[in-house]
Amino acid sequence: MAHPMRRRTRGLLCGALALAISAVLPGMAIAGAARVASINMCTDQLLIALADPAQIVGLGPYARDPHLSWSAKQARDFPRLSGEAEDLLMLAPDLVLAGRYGKAATRELLRSNGIPIEEFDVPRNIDDVKAQIRRVGELVGHPERADAINDRIDRSVTRTRAVASRWRDRILPVSRRGWVAGSDGLLSSLLEVAGLSNAASEIGLVYGGFASLETIVASRPDLLLLAEDKPFAEDQGTALLLHPAIQHAYPQGRRLVFPDQLSMCGGPMLPAALDQLADSIERIHRDKDASVTRPHP
Repeated sequence: MAHPMRRRTRGLLCGALALAISAVLPGMAIAGAARVASINMCTDQLLIALADPAQIVGLGPYARDPHLSWSAKQARDFPRLSGEAEDLLMLAPDLVLAGRYGKAATRELLRSNGIPIEEFDVPRNIDDVKAQIRRVGELVGHPERADAINDRIDRSVTRTRAVASRWRDRILPVSRRGWVAGSDGLLSSLLEVAGLSNAASEIGLVYGGFASLETIVASRPDLLLLAEDKPFAEDQGTALLLHPAIQHAYPQGRRLVFPDQLSMCGGPMLPAALDQLADSIERIHRDKDASVTRPHP
């Protein structure tokens, strides 16, 4: 039988260890968490793709927006969160996925109430995306699903390089109000896979920014990349792209339509994004070749 003093000492040590663990665990992400919430549109999509439906207790406020989220339709099956701390405190999930550049006060309030948070940066390239997919797969206890998505991304990368890398087009990605996606970002990484280059750096927009109508017209890339190509302007933000100078400089054959939701976040949409990019580039050049060889009346 152990001496009473030894038993007391062991009890004190165990109690101290338990106290230390309880102090650390609230700030740690729990692998295989049973109840997970997301308050970021990009982590929403990762969670939908990798977790069991029963694990998802709620998604961020933009999860159901089809203009922004590739997984908007699937997101309708889950509760919509405000993105603030209050509803998450009521739900008390095992883990919250968040963007590193979201509202810091919300994340700090959750941590102070013992709710673990895992933060994710904006992915800059395909390797970043694959690393985030692996991380979320581990957190929700389904690494095999992450491996399957990353395998599909690798196959799409191989196909895109084989199909589209024969061309070396310079592409300028332009969206609302003349915003140009910078050359240091995920979209540029996707273009590089296809052997293409983002002309944003040529006009001094490595990290993105607004370009004037004159700059867009004068830059003369091979192709203009647009999120959509409608014949009418829904608002002032899209009116710039319908200006006669842009219409003249970049007719239909010099426009590549690539929806924002394919490149805004890294995740399960990347195989579809790469496949669409390869198909679109191939179609544009096929049509161009056909117009050159077609006999004139």
